Amino acid sequence: MNFWQQLQTAAGLHRTLPWVLLAFFVSALVLFVFKPTERMRIRTATLLFVLSLLGLLAAATLLSYGASPASSIYKWTRWASSFLQWIAIVSVASVFVFEVFLDAVRLKPPRIMRDLLLALAYIVVAITILSRDVDITGIVATSAVLTAVIGLSFQDTLGNMMGGMALQMERAFGVGDWIRIDGQEGRIKETRWRHTSIETRNWDTIIIPNSTLMKTQVTVLGRRAGQLLKHRQWVYFNVDFRYSPADVVDAVEAALRAEPIAHVAGEPQPNCVLMDFKESYASYAVRYWLTDLALDDPTNSVVRTRIYYALRRAGIPLSIPAHSLFVTEQDQTRLEQKREAEIGERAEKLGRVELFQVLTGEERKALGGHVRVAPFVRGEAMTRQGAQAHWLYVITRGAAEVRVSIDDNLSERLATLSEGDFFGEMGMMTGEPRSATVIALTDVECYRVDKDSFDKILRSRPEIAESISEVLARRRVELDAAREDLNEEAKQARMRDHQRDLLKRIRGFFRL
Repeated sequence: MNFWQQLQTAAGLHRTLPWVLLAFFVSALVLFVFKPTERMRIRTATLLFVLSLLGLLAAATLLSYGASPASSIYKWTRWASSFLQWIAIVSVASVFVFEVFLDAVRLKPPRIMRDLLLALAYIVVAITILSRDVDITGIVATSAVLTAVIGLSFQDTLGNMMGGMALQMERAFGVGDWIRIDGQEGRIKETRWRHTSIETRNWDTIIIPNSTLMKTQVTVLGRRAGQLLKHRQWVYFNVDFRYSPADVVDAVEAALRAEPIAHVAGEPQPNCVLMDFKESYASYAVRYWLTDLALDDPTNSVVRTRIYYALRRAGIPLSIPAHSLFVTEQDQTRLEQKREAEIGERAEKLGRVELFQVLTGEERKALGGHVRVAPFVRGEAMTRQGAQAHWLYVITRGAAEVRVSIDDNLSERLATLSEGDFFGEMGMMTGEPRSATVIALTDVECYRVDKDSFDKILRSRPEIAESISEVLARRRVELDAAREDLNEEAKQARMRDHQRDLLKRIRGFFRL
């Protein structure tokens, strides 16, 4: 018997050994290329297969040097080589079954089921190979006692293993789910035989025994049957009793619903509720639905910022602790001086605006006495296209952009506004709806001039309406000329038409 025949005899494969080698290495190569996530398993299986070949060579060498097939060294070398060979074959076959075949039919069994089937296959292979040369009846009888001893010694470990099997089979929660257990929140990374690992928002990983998960109440965050992932968040704030709860709720809800906020669900909409009455203030809460559970604190911060600016615009300050004591020495003269200085500053800023340059200094001061400060947070809508609002804004700090919506689709921005620019003049002077949406690019502060505060000035000097109509007509013609490339004659003609129309509308709106 030559060496090749001895090798086939040691492998237990007559005339089929070359085909087994070819089939294994070709399969391993194909899976290595097309299943990169399983490359570690394939490399391990290939190494075991190579070691089994070395063992078979050693067994064939023993035969060629006259060793008896009944000798112990030959039997154990042959048994170990065959065992490694079949372990490698089963490992590669498992990759094909679970990652190719079942994936093709869109079945994804739990990881622990795969591990169990592999372990069972390894045991069957070991017993089958061992039974060729060993009487395993005595081993089985002895193993019953041994199994009982092992079961008692590894009771907790077996409990964790059975818990892991139950969790994966029942699919109560799985990899990627956010859960809360014993006050800890995190995303499930993986469930193994003994434990489940959870990654928290603090960049920590919590290892929880599976038996503990089976015995403890677990809350799965953000999951509801037939619904997208979202989890309700609560943001609390306090306001003094002097301000109406209805005004607080309206101001906050209008700000939160005006423009989308990243990672906040559009439906259900954010809402504000009055939670409780405390010693010196009312407690409120904003409730919104978070769509990315990893970003709870950053999103809460954005919502708090919207709340803060919304309350400032409405003239509603956040509450001050009741035990705080403010002592200031002021008399009527000082208060009047401070008020005069504020009005003078506002009048000076209004004088830089082209629309109000026709007013006298006294008229600008009178108007400045009625101006309201309106702050906006970055990304917030300062005014919306189609809205009815009889006031204009003068930007005193920050920048904004003008957008026009056509058929409910937001177009590219038309212009950028900065300090000294104004918008909304047509709504204040003629009552027409807003023609564009203005979005704050940065935190913005504005002066808001209402129709009622401008009404007294126009009634006392109606000729102002003609000068204002000229300014408004010029702004509109300049925009038309840029769009339509009008010549000077056409611009003058359109200027006269626009001014005549605007003057008529202003007089009608203010009943001059």
